[in-house]
This record gives sequence, C-alpha cells and structure tokens, in this order.
Amino acid sequence: MRIIYLALGSNLGDRLANLRAAVEALGPKVHVLAESGIYETPPWGYTEQPAFLNMAVKAETRLGPRTLLKHLKAIEARLGRETSFRYGPRKIDLDILFYGDLMCADETLVIPHPRLHERAFVLVPLADVAADIIHPVLQKTVMQMLAEVDTGDIHKIEA
Repeated sequence: MRIIYLALGSNLGDRLANLRAAVEALGPKVHVLAESGIYETPPWGYTEQPAFLNMAVKAETRLGPRTLLKHLKAIEARLGRETSFRYGPRKIDLDILFYGDLMCADETLVIPHPRLHERAFVLVPLADVAADIIHPVLQKTVMQMLAEVDTGDIHKIEA
C-alpha cells in the first residue's frame, strides 16, 4: 500500500455535493485515511469564473501512479466533468499531489504535482492532513511552502 495525497476542487453546480461524491467514489480502490477542511478559494489562472471549494485527502492505495490517474479521470467523467480550457470552470477536479516519495515526470504525469508549492488553494487544505510532509524535490514541508504563499482570500467553510 502507498500513502497518497490528493487535491479536490469544484466550482460548478453544488460544489460541496461534488466534493462529497468524489471522496465517496474514490473507494474501494483508494481508501481515504483523512480529509481536510473545505475551503472557499478564488479561481486561479483564469479569474472570470465562480469561486472554488477545495479540499485534500490523505489516502492509501495499491494502484500504481498511472492506474491511479486513470481511476481519478474516470471518477471526474462519471461525476460530470466536461472538457474545458486550461484553468477553466469544472464540476470536479482531482489531482495527485504526492504518491509516497515517488518522483516522476513524463508527458502524462508529474509527481509531485509540479505547481503545488505555488498554490495556496492546494497548500491550505493539504496542511490539514500533511503539514509535516517534505516535498521530495524542494525539500520543504507543506507548512514551509504554505508560509510562502498568500492565503488572504481563502476561507474555511462549515460543511
């Protein structure tokens, strides 16, 4: 079994229900060990769209990294994600942040997620479940990376 960390986000439809459905759909191939709080965050990249709800999960799986990616993409499709433009609005988005201490990069998969250290909307919820995890490339903890980004527009919601 490998310990993994995933980011989940939604900004279309019933955002909270979308996140809950995605967490539920992870099993049984991905066993969720811990869930972060849920945070409302401004859009990133393309700002002319609704605010997101974001969260992170710590989980374990026997799936290899590419099979895990296929599993996540299948969940997105099943939950109604439609192909859009980069950073565009989406009903659900599932990203692999860390897969154990694996480092890989090819045209279809980069682990650790290549921009997680720049994104407060990823780091804030990730800190709830992985504050002391060390990024294997940057050699910084999640909390150290979080201290380097602006979190002013991120708000925890009661769910």
